[in-house]
Amino acid sequence: MTDRANAYLDIRRRALELVEEQRLDADADVESIRRIVARSVEEYQRRAHIGDERTLGNPGDMVERVTRSLAEFGPLTDLLKRPDIEEIFIEGARVTFIDGSGRLRSLDEPTTSEENKHVIDRLLARSDRRLDASNPIVQARVLDNSARLTAVIPPIADQTSVTVRRYALRKETLGSLVEFDSLSPAAASFLKHVMQTTSSIVISGQPGAGKTSLLAALMNAAPSSHCIRCCEEVRELHVPLVHGSYYEARPPGLDGSGAITLRDLVKVVLAMRPDRIVVGEVRGAESFELTRAINAGTGFACTVHANSATDALAALVNAALMAGENVPESVVRKVFSSSIDLVIHLDREMQGESEGPLRRQVMEILAVVPALHDDFSVQPLFLRDRLGSGLHWTGALPPDQLAERLQRMLPQQVSLADVMNGQVGL
Repeated sequence: MTDRANAYLDIRRRALELVEEQRLDADADVESIRRIVARSVEEYQRRAHIGDERTLGNPGDMVERVTRSLAEFGPLTDLLKRPDIEEIFIEGARVTFIDGSGRLRSLDEPTTSEENKHVIDRLLARSDRRLDASNPIVQARVLDNSARLTAVIPPIADQTSVTVRRYALRKETLGSLVEFDSLSPAAASFLKHVMQTTSSIVISGQPGAGKTSLLAALMNAAPSSHCIRCCEEVRELHVPLVHGSYYEARPPGLDGSGAITLRDLVKVVLAMRPDRIVVGEVRGAESFELTRAINAGTGFACTVHANSATDALAALVNAALMAGENVPESVVRKVFSSSIDLVIHLDREMQGESEGPLRRQVMEILAVVPALHDDFSVQPLFLRDRLGSGLHWTGALPPDQLAERLQRMLPQQVSLADVMNGQVGL
């Protein structure tokens, strides 16, 4: 470690002790913190002059650097302000990020594990979440609800491990996804018409494939008269709702009580007369409550991590079985098979070896058809051969029940096939 790095850590440690001793607020008492840092720098310089340390070449620069560390977010301050940054990764002392080109970069300015943990604590200070030995895993909305933070610390991780994911601030619509070549015009028009009905849609893909963006676009396409109840572990969706509301899960309090799970939320909104229940990410027992929604005649839309559309259906069944309700797998599968209308799968890749934006595209839109055997039966409606190729209609129509609902909405002279082959625009 260089002399400058040693000096920085020594000054920062001393200044932090004084800030905590005086219980100063990093947001309200910036000037007081700056004065403490300046005194700490002066003390360091005095020790250096009598031979204990090497003097600083630019004391003023050190004052600014340490003040930024204590009152803002240190070396991550500018990174957290940049609107083009999609995700930031912290692994101990190492910081990397995905920029606007979709490339993984390393932070030039050095950091320490201790300093990065202080940044995480600062980010969490305004939330109702905590990160400590008794609660070593946390998810929270941070930066004025513009980002989601997921953090894991020892003993669960071998070092502080954090991901900060910025939410897209643009308004996602089916039209904008067509502009980004995520959807074809024909597929977008079809999905717009599907959203006018009480339909059930599953969106699948790997992390970062664009599932939440597509879900937001679908919500934007729903009629304003539809009551949409949206449940999330940590809120990411921000679509304005004329009729409906958002609900966010809550971790347990310090005494271990008071937790509100995603399953609790789905269960309670069933009693609030929704036209559609939206679940930001299905991972566990909340999937079983969706089977109750189906029996109540409620539509739903959800996202799930999976490698393909068919894998997403299996993931939903497995998640529902986690509820431990002693319902046979065959029954759960039959309920989903008879009620899910569509599964939409997305994928992502970098464009080029060096530079180029991250490409996110819908790879397939499948209709779930009445099962001919114990497993799910599906009918591809739109397919993309590979990332970068066109998303084309297969020529197939949805199952009779969905097709009849959609056809009733169309003018008499327009057929559902006209919509799916691109003859009817958004």
